[in-house]
Amino acid sequence: MKKTSSVFLISAGILLLMVLFGIFVPDKLEKITANIQTFITDSFGWYYLIIVSLLLIVTLYFLISPLGKIRLGRQDEKPEFSRPTWFAMLFSAGMGIGLVFYGSAEPISHFMVQTPSGGEPGTDQALRDALRYTFFHWGIHAWAIYGIVALVLAYFNFRHGKPGIISAALEPVLGRHASGVTGKVIDIIAVVTTVFGVATTLGFGAVQINGGLTYLFGIPAGFLTQFVIVLIVTVLFMISAMTGLGKGIKILSNTNMILAVLLLFLMFVLGPTKFILNIFTNTIGTYIQYLPAMSFRISPLNDDVRSWINGWTIFYWAWWIAWAPFVGIFIARVSKGRTIREFVFGVLLVPSVVSFFWFSTFGGTAMLLEHEGVAKISELAVEESLFGVFSNFPLGSVMSILAIILVGTFFITSADSGTYVLGMMTTNGSLTPGNRIKLTWGVLLAATSLVLLYTGGLQALQNTMIIAALPFSLIMGLMAISLVKALSKEAKELGIGRIPKHKHE
Repeated sequence: MKKTSSVFLISAGILLLMVLFGIFVPDKLEKITANIQTFITDSFGWYYLIIVSLLLIVTLYFLISPLGKIRLGRQDEKPEFSRPTWFAMLFSAGMGIGLVFYGSAEPISHFMVQTPSGGEPGTDQALRDALRYTFFHWGIHAWAIYGIVALVLAYFNFRHGKPGIISAALEPVLGRHASGVTGKVIDIIAVVTTVFGVATTLGFGAVQINGGLTYLFGIPAGFLTQFVIVLIVTVLFMISAMTGLGKGIKILSNTNMILAVLLLFLMFVLGPTKFILNIFTNTIGTYIQYLPAMSFRISPLNDDVRSWINGWTIFYWAWWIAWAPFVGIFIARVSKGRTIREFVFGVLLVPSVVSFFWFSTFGGTAMLLEHEGVAKISELAVEESLFGVFSNFPLGSVMSILAIILVGTFFITSADSGTYVLGMMTTNGSLTPGNRIKLTWGVLLAATSLVLLYTGGLQALQNTMIIAALPFSLIMGLMAISLVKALSKEAKELGIGRIPKHKHE
């Protein structure tokens, strides 16, 4: 238990200091995080693009390689959850609030505010580019980041009996250092990164619920309302966290999926159905066509386009990296018994396609309303744009209330899964962390998200996440090397991928 307590105490101590710093000198915290964030995006933007693209290439390799036959567990082990429940859990943990928050806000911003290419906003080309870059940000790159961490942890945990913590999965690379001081430092970085990643998302959730309540009922937007929202949701997710993975998270994940499908169905049927199908199909083609160019685009000669890349692409890559320990551990935990190929297919492709259809429906509708002069969605606050879209259709109020409930349940699921995962990470990978540990993390998550909202709103949330993601991205690179090394060794032992010299042999 010695390792457990030191990782827990040091991580919790670092976060507590940051929370206190934010409460007593909020201006300083906002200024410091903004300066560090600017330095990182200017100096390491190229690095984020390369590391994320490499992680995607490694993940795709497992999809087509003979190594895909290896199972995450014993070769005869059956998966714990049914496929629909598995997909629901992947989706709820992996995207959740972000999809609702940015569903119409991101495409409309690329279309009407600042275009990805630096061209004229509001044109037909800007509309097409807007959705293509939204697909890029929410597609296979994002899921490869989650997938590689989940795959590494599931493989070492379920196939080799290692604890479900980041340091244990690095033994093939670090050797005995994985269980020493180096391992502890890695686990502490993973815990702190996870807290910032989840706290940022909870902040987005509070702002989105506040935006819906402001748009529908005129409830004032601001920190006080967000504070009350976070407080209520914290109580609800702590109740859920106490019930454990099988009950609380499973029920909530399935509820999320039903609500999300219902909202998507209503918007698809009531909205411009034919346009949604056409723009979805067209953008899939251009997404595949331009994927390599978008993956490495850093625009060294155009400052406006570079600032767009920093504000969107680099921000997203950092967000997914900051979420990777949390989502990775959670996906690993629910994927026991799947083959590597099935795992990669399920984690990489299925959620990406669902996300693409989601953005085509909500983002496509928002852009068409603006394009045809029906509504000025781009003039609304980011958190209100979705509700502005709904107001132009029958059952608009019903869809808005559904969206607020959906953000609430996603909020609870993310925080619930977050406390469970943080509990695991700070109890040496225990699959049943104690309630007291989960309660501590629940309170720290809520406090961190409130401090970030208090010190600088959405911008402070984004700054902190980009900072937290940088050290963990290096660890992710090591994890990918560790997995390839271990799998190659096992493939040799099992004779996978080897072509016999003589047929009769």
